[in-house]
Parts: sequence; structure tokens; C-alpha cells
Amino acid sequence: MVDVDVAIVGAGAAGLSLAHRLSRGGGPGGRPLETVLLEPPEGPARSPVRTWCFWEREAGEWDAVVSARWERLSVIGPEGEVYEAPAAPLVYKMIRSPDYERFVRTGLAETVREVTATVTEILDGPRRAVVRGVDGAGRDLQVRATWVFDSRPPRPLPRGTTTLLQHFRGWFVRTRSDAFVPEAASLMDLRTPQPRNGVSFGYVLPVSKREALVEYTEFTREVLDDAGYRRALEHYIGEVLGLGEVEVTAVEQGAIPMTDARFPRRSGRRVFRIGTAGGATRPSTGYTFSGVQRQTAAVARALARGRTPVPPCPHRRRHLEMDAVMLRALDTGRVDGADFFARLFRRNRLADVLGFLDGGSSLGRELRLGATTPVAPMAATAVERLWFALRPSRS
Repeated sequence: MVDVDVAIVGAGAAGLSLAHRLSRGGGPGGRPLETVLLEPPEGPARSPVRTWCFWEREAGEWDAVVSARWERLSVIGPEGEVYEAPAAPLVYKMIRSPDYERFVRTGLAETVREVTATVTEILDGPRRAVVRGVDGAGRDLQVRATWVFDSRPPRPLPRGTTTLLQHFRGWFVRTRSDAFVPEAASLMDLRTPQPRNGVSFGYVLPVSKREALVEYTEFTREVLDDAGYRRALEHYIGEVLGLGEVEVTAVEQGAIPMTDARFPRRSGRRVFRIGTAGGATRPSTGYTFSGVQRQTAAVARALARGRTPVPPCPHRRRHLEMDAVMLRALDTGRVDGADFFARLFRRNRLADVLGFLDGGSSLGRELRLGATTPVAPMAATAVERLWFALRPSRS
């Protein structure tokens, strides 16, 4: 039995971010918080290698591990029309998870202990919670903690009116000759074959003139099989981008929930959920990294002040409602996904759209953005959601 102040389950973006913040701070009066970070052994339960992208104003706390940044972004419509503009005042940044892990792990204080273990059970209690698991040698392990933060993906997902998946596969590619502009990224290229409901797109994030992350993404209910992703990427790289023969140097793949379901951030008196499990993912975009940073910073502040560290939802309520309407309209086929996003970027300043997606826009600006979308189907979807909310629940 190990006794600590804080136990963090999972060492993905959320778990590592919280461990990093607790390593730099502490509890009431500056007392160091004894922390255990539990991560499963190598295998399917461990967080996969991936990239995290986010918008930020100029310099930020993670610049030491940012592998690429772009000040110009473009969106390409289904007919090849290009909308390109500076991202200012924001900068689009990319971090690769191995770089982030190395940076955080090398900076952890002695008060943070890393343990390789598969967690099998979390037991809540009035004053302490107990995390049970099996360590890398197959031995039973128990950690007793004042507070437990669980970042493992929820299974099953909470039920919502609409649930799509942002599923993707990306190839880091190298070309034989110069093919990319390192300062400019393609955020959404809608020239891909479109699904019946939802949307598909490619994007290109250059890291040099001959290297880039090229990704194929869908917002749909079901993921593709291995052959489906391979065909989609080969078509996008060869037929749409016309890059010719490329060398694939690395692969990333994932599926992010895009849902109007509410993620409970408290699962006991002493147990909380953080990261995607705690609602840090923005439903309309799948972006999670910025939400994780806001959420874990709030948890660290609460612990330092001796307060109950309930993780906040890092997104405004009205943004979640707007996202829910958009997801429902896509899922029902009321709006054409490619046309919806092309119109949004064609009729608005890029900085205004990015400000909304980043969660920092004003209500007035959001209403102006909404007026440029297909108003009738979006209004019908909003009314439908209101009806769902008001109808009597069935026992």
C-alpha cells in the first residue's frame, strides 16, 4: 500500500499535464504534494504516439517542445477554391507526444513518482480513495490517495443525442523534391470524396520543404478499416495533392468522440475525470490539448488553495450548445458537410472562425458567424434539440 496526496491514472496529455503542474506547485502553504502517476505497460492500453495541435497567441509555455508552427493557414473547398489568410493574432502549433513526454518526465520533481501498472479498480471513500492494479512484474499494487484523477478513455461513452467520431490516419511523408511551404498549413482540404452524412477532409502540416504530416479525417459514425484509410491517403496524396512517390516515415491514427453527451467530471467524493474523459475535447473540432491545459491548471490552483479540486469544463456552455446543433445537422444530413465548412471560411475572416473554434470569441461575433451558415436547417436542428430537451423522459 502506497499513501500519497494525489494519484493520476493515465499518462497521456491530461495525466502528464497535471503531473507537470503539481510538480511545479504544491498544496496549501506551499507544501509539496506527494503524487503517483500510473501508466500501463507497453501495449494497447497505453496512449499511442500522436500529434497535438492548438492555437495560441505568440509565445507559450510549451514552445520548447513545439515541433512546428504556422502563421498562415488555408482552407480548400470541394471545387478547389482556396481561402488563405494569416492566423493572426493566433499561431497554429504542433507538438509530438514523444517530445512532450520527454520534456515533462525530465522535469518532474522528486515528489512525483512514476509507476508502471495496469489499473483494475478505483474505490472511492469518504477521506481517501484506493487505486488497485497490477504492476509490470505482475504483482498486486494499491495506492491510497486523498484525490484521484482518472484520465482513461470512458467506456462506454456517455449517451448523447448525437455521437460522431473524428477518426483519422496521418502519414509523416518525405518527398524527393521541394513540395511544401513550411510557413503555411492547409487546415482543411475538402476535395476528398464525401460520405453521405458527415464530412471528410485532408490536411497538410509542413515541417520542412520536403516533409509534412498529411492526414485524412472523417466526421462520421463508424471508423474505416486499414485498407480504407490506406486507399483514402493514397488517393489524397497521389490524386488530389499530386505529390507523386513519397516515403512514409511515421504513422498516427486515432478516433476522437464528437458528441453532445455530457462527461461527468466527478465520479466520487475523492475521484475525478480529466482530459477527454472529463469533457476537455471540443465537440465540434476534436481539439483537446488547449482544453486539457485549462482544466489541469484549474485543478492545480484548487489543490494549492486547499479546495475540492473538481475539474471544470474548459468550454463555454453556449459553445457546447452550438457544437451540438452543428453535429446533429451533419449527422442527419440536413447540411452538406463540405459545403457547410467551405461557406463558413468563405464568408468570414479566418481569424474570426479560429477565435470561435478556440473558445475566445464574443457572442456578437458568434451570431454573425452563425448567420453565414445554412440558417434554415441549422434553425430546424436547434428546435429539434429543444424538443428533445423538453419532452418527458421515459422510464
